[in-house]
Amino acid sequence: MAPPSTTVRRHPSAGNLDSRPALVADGGRPEPLNPASYPHGATLTSDLVQLGPDLDHEQLNKLIGPVENKRVLDLGCGAGAAAIALARRGARVIAVESSTARLAQARAAAEIAEVKIEFHHSDLADLAFLRADAVDLVLSVYALAGVQDLGRVVRQVHRVLTPESALLLSLPHPFASMLEDDADEQQPPSLTRTAWSHAPVAWRSGGDEGVTHHHSISDIFTTLTRANFRVDAVLEPQPLADGTSPHRSSLSDWVPETLVVRARKLGI
Repeated sequence: MAPPSTTVRRHPSAGNLDSRPALVADGGRPEPLNPASYPHGATLTSDLVQLGPDLDHEQLNKLIGPVENKRVLDLGCGAGAAAIALARRGARVIAVESSTARLAQARAAAEIAEVKIEFHHSDLADLAFLRADAVDLVLSVYALAGVQDLGRVVRQVHRVLTPESALLLSLPHPFASMLEDDADEQQPPSLTRTAWSHAPVAWRSGGDEGVTHHHSISDIFTTLTRANFRVDAVLEPQPLADGTSPHRSSLSDWVPETLVVRARKLGI
């Protein structure tokens, strides 16, 4: 039998567009990343938005629907993976990011992908540059986990969306935040946090860092309904068994790691 290949290739990730990109052995998987850091380091796909690590992206993208010639706001675009996927599908994408480093990565990734995206460096709740009823879809992949006051952001999203248009968001599932993974995967995860804890969790992963605020499902639902949204989908998808995301942990064998919610703006 021939020995396994030892050649290396550049990880095809918008999160690795710095001067020293990560290297991945052919046929292997990248170094593990903190699950809360998703989508930092997520591998770009041709035209599918990745709402979480190792999910059935083709099935979940049905929640987005057709986007050609629609104005789509990517709220907290990170390194640009979702924004690029949407632009490849013909959307007119507006991407907002509060981190200058991640925004620079997203701009570089969009240039490499040869897609046109309108980028803005801004707090996620500061959408004054958009007029009311100007956006056909708002997408946010894990970014709202970095926001403590969800209501402030959601009210701005309601203002810029056209009536009956959707806000589609994904977040780290609050169940996963209650558990701690066994480093050697020899024992089941242990319970380390109560369901009612509001303490933020700081993370550092792959040269990036951030803070995760864990929002309960009831808090998300209440925040959306108070802002005059109608929630029409709540999903707790199970990761694919053959997934190879660097954000994958053994916690996904016990609890959902990603929460997906879609809500539509009600008319005034």
